[in-house]
Amino acid sequence: MAIEGLTIIGESINDSVPSTNKLFESGDIDGLLELARFQDEKGAGYIDVNVGSHPPEFMAELVREIQGVTAKPLSIDTPDPDIARAGLGAYDPDRAGGKKPILNSISPLRLEMFDLYAVRPFRPILLISEQVVDGRSGPCHTAEQTYQAARYLQEQARAGGRNIPNGDLIFDPGIAPVGTDAEGNLKRLVAAVEMIHNDPDLAGVHFSVGLSNFTVMLPPKCADGSPVKSSLESAFLTKTMPLGLDMVVGSVRRKYQLLAPGHPAMACLEDVLKADGFDGIMRVREFYS
Repeated sequence: MAIEGLTIIGESINDSVPSTNKLFESGDIDGLLELARFQDEKGAGYIDVNVGSHPPEFMAELVREIQGVTAKPLSIDTPDPDIARAGLGAYDPDRAGGKKPILNSISPLRLEMFDLYAVRPFRPILLISEQVVDGRSGPCHTAEQTYQAARYLQEQARAGGRNIPNGDLIFDPGIAPVGTDAEGNLKRLVAAVEMIHNDPDLAGVHFSVGLSNFTVMLPPKCADGSPVKSSLESAFLTKTMPLGLDMVVGSVRRKYQLLAPGHPAMACLEDVLKADGFDGIMRVREFYS
């Protein structure tokens, strides 16, 4: 069951997922539609659709097919403007109870994606883990840089007559694997989310992360048999949901829950936030071993 107030964007229909890639490569549309049905039944608020490098026509057809089996709104997930245009053009809001699709995603160097708002109004996922310096994109290393990226993309969302309201903006601060985080990404993310949450000009915005990325390369279970991935993901949600994080691109199979302060995964997360460099990595290893 999902946590109350947390919207899950079901991640399964993604060409980069090995099991799903087999369905794409074999042309098994029925298998892809079954993934849509399953995620709908298990409580996904949105169904993500990422066709990888397949052509725009394929995205359009898949959007129409998926909307034939679920009334959940879709997340059109691609960095390619042509594929995004096809997906948005094929999307029928009436089949989703009038709800807008999500467009995942727009970065500071992909501002032309905002032009697709004329094709179909959407809720953009805005990548605020990136910044533009001297005309080139680079990662945000600090919470302040991440916060400024959010302010910049908010301005762009309002420009050109679009006036996309705060309530439709979804900021993605970028989440890195906690098991290899020697650069303090988790500290940056949590501090940036708090800064944005406290800015009255950004009131009403939403946050989302690709939550499965947080526990990439970690074992599924601790030495004592208790879960690793779902526990640390739940600890992350427990920490960030009070700061405004209310959406994740994630798995409906995960048992996300809010944890008590004394839970071992919460203690691990708090220690990682206090640690520097490899000390945080070693603390995660200590947790699962």
